[in-house]
Amino acid sequence: MQNDTELFKEDVKKACEILRRGGIILYPTDTIWGIGCDAANESAVERIYALKQRIDHKAMLILIDSPAKLAGYVSDVPPIALDLIDVSDKPLTIIYPYAKNLALNLLGEDGSVGIRVTHERFSHELCNMFRKPIVSTSANISGLPSPGRFSEVDEAVRNGVDYVVRYRQGETAKAKPSSIIKLNADGSIKIIRE
Repeated sequence: MQNDTELFKEDVKKACEILRRGGIILYPTDTIWGIGCDAANESAVERIYALKQRIDHKAMLILIDSPAKLAGYVSDVPPIALDLIDVSDKPLTIIYPYAKNLALNLLGEDGSVGIRVTHERFSHELCNMFRKPIVSTSANISGLPSPGRFSEVDEAVRNGVDYVVRYRQGETAKAKPSSIIKLNADGSIKIIRE
């Protein structure tokens, strides 16, 4: 039987291989269980919309492993964003205007993108190894509850991805979605979800 560290390493490696091939994965994040793919791959993003049975103008967020990588995907990173990331004591998704270098079908109608810097062990290491942002959308069919733990992930979602991460499947604590803040082009801030 594999120990936790071996399982972790094997899952990161396999999930990364699937992402590089344009596949989609079911994986644990710093919040709820998510469906992910290469955030620059439009056809992979399209597969996630189809799996979730979700209209494709409803944007999805991405995960990165370091605030230093924000500039690669947002035209202008306001200093307040870095301050908010630094002081936040729970997962925080920030919606930025003027996204770049990402799949267009991932973005909001106004060209914005939601980005979260993850510190959770698995998603952080996966982003680090993959070296690109990873889509993170709740692992549910659109309109159904978001899965706070693996046992709540719908069978259709489990069967619809190319790889299901085994790490953290047995956890019983129920995770919660992140806070969401939108930074507007005019410098104003809007709290979407606390």
